[in-house]
Amino acid sequence: MQSATAETLHLYRIDGPPNQMYYVPNFITEGEETRVINNIPSNRWQSLSKRRLQVLPTALTPNNTLIAAPLPTWLTDPIANRITGLGVFYGAPHGINHCLINEYQPSQGIMPHEDGTAYYPIVATVSLGGTIVLDITEKQPCQGEPAKRWRIVQEPRSLLLTAGSAYTDTLHGIAEVKEDVDLHPATVVNWGLLGNSDSIVANGNANERTTRISLTYRDVTKVSKLSSSIFGKARPNANDRPSFRPD
Repeated sequence: MQSATAETLHLYRIDGPPNQMYYVPNFITEGEETRVINNIPSNRWQSLSKRRLQVLPTALTPNNTLIAAPLPTWLTDPIANRITGLGVFYGAPHGINHCLINEYQPSQGIMPHEDGTAYYPIVATVSLGGTIVLDITEKQPCQGEPAKRWRIVQEPRSLLLTAGSAYTDTLHGIAEVKEDVDLHPATVVNWGLLGNSDSIVANGNANERTTRISLTYRDVTKVSKLSSSIFGKARPNANDRPSFRPD
């Protein structure tokens, strides 16, 4: 299957979860993957208890505002530009202006969560290095019924798009396991879209985890522009609140 275009994106839609989720295997090449991994700054990692991350171009202020700054070229060319070419960020106020980089070692994960209202309701995630299973959970099940759950396999170099009610009405998380098991067409909603499901079958319908890096591209809706530098020190525009506090 060739990589998606704006005209063919519908072919990559995932059946099962609430609208709209799309999975595109081999969205980037192995060379592009290697180039991005090699360009991730080694001195910008922030270590958390269960993973480490980087926030580019900068972390949000306490009121969820992004201080305007460009993303580095190694994140935009070709990946962000290719995502934009799909037309999925049409209507977003700024397009892609933010990227969260997470690194997961085997047995590391993240509890079920939602991305929230700081972002335009679409997220594009590109996976690098290793395969992982993403668990999707219905946020508000019908009274008396258990929450619906779905499993999505994310392969290296793949793109996962989450928008619409899939963004607003579900939680997503990654289990803290060394191996994802019981992976087959009945348990994985994007099985028919995978680029290499044969390797999972050959491994006993399981995926032994290796180091995986995710690039999460989003549009932060509130953006503040810095004023001109005075004496070499940048300061915020007087109309912008709260004041910018550098990391």
